[in-house]
Amino acid sequence: MPPSFEALHWSRFIDVGEYHLPASLSEALELLARYRGEARVIAGGTDVVAQLRQRDYGVKALVDISRLPDMDEIRAEGDDIAIGGLVTHARAAGSDLIRQRATVLAEGCGSVGSPQIRNVATLAGNLVSGQPAADAAVPLLALDARVTIASEAGERVVPLTDFFVDLGRTVLDPSREILTRIEFKALGPDQGSAYLRLAKRRALALPMLVCAARVSVDPAKKVITDAGVALGPVAPVPMRATPTEELLQGAPVSRETLDQAAESAVVQCSPRDSRLRGSCDYRLEMVKVFVRRGLAAALSRAGHPVV
Repeated sequence: MPPSFEALHWSRFIDVGEYHLPASLSEALELLARYRGEARVIAGGTDVVAQLRQRDYGVKALVDISRLPDMDEIRAEGDDIAIGGLVTHARAAGSDLIRQRATVLAEGCGSVGSPQIRNVATLAGNLVSGQPAADAAVPLLALDARVTIASEAGERVVPLTDFFVDLGRTVLDPSREILTRIEFKALGPDQGSAYLRLAKRRALALPMLVCAARVSVDPAKKVITDAGVALGPVAPVPMRATPTEELLQGAPVSRETLDQAAESAVVQCSPRDSRLRGSCDYRLEMVKVFVRRGLAAALSRAGHPVV
């Protein structure tokens, strides 16, 4: 007889020897280096605590970075938006800057879990978890974001397209490195974005499919000059539909263009049959629907609706 939910999760003690609350980034990185891969970074903890209860891995220490200074801000920096590694989904979803200049991200962050989860879970943690349908990761992919990763050896900047390695795995080592910053270009005139999510219910349900779309339009020629299309979970990692984006560049704002983009995107997807998320065939059909709808919504927000 399988164990009950309570026995499997909540009755399990988290076996951690030490808990640290560093006051600076350098102190946090020094602690991680000291434990030589046997410590773990924790911020919101919505993923880490569950994984520790499930015995997904064991650690000797937790390094809580939730009080590090200057990492909980959202700022406009020239043409870019910079998001600190401690910014929560609730903060991003409610930010006027994000809502106006990166609508797709505000919508994605507003879809995460429950209000309680959104108030503590961070965007950085959503990326580090490496899940293929993460509600912040997919919009950030469409926005062509990049991340800054810090370790004792220094900092490196990684395009998000190179960040995800496999299911649950990224280029970041959470026992030695910290994601400190997320950056992308803010959207302006004649640019728009949109996020769509398919789930069995509106909250506290893993999505069957998510789609993020971003477009830039030449108002004189009425053609799409740039686009970002990201999808999940249709591959082991959040997927950027690069061939579809290339097809859209220079294409007219029309229903035919949206139909061609939908057909292009579905060819790139390989979702598996899942009791939780639906059959492969169903989700492939919904990819076409969501890419068409997502691009149409993004174009409308750019001020160039498809008629």
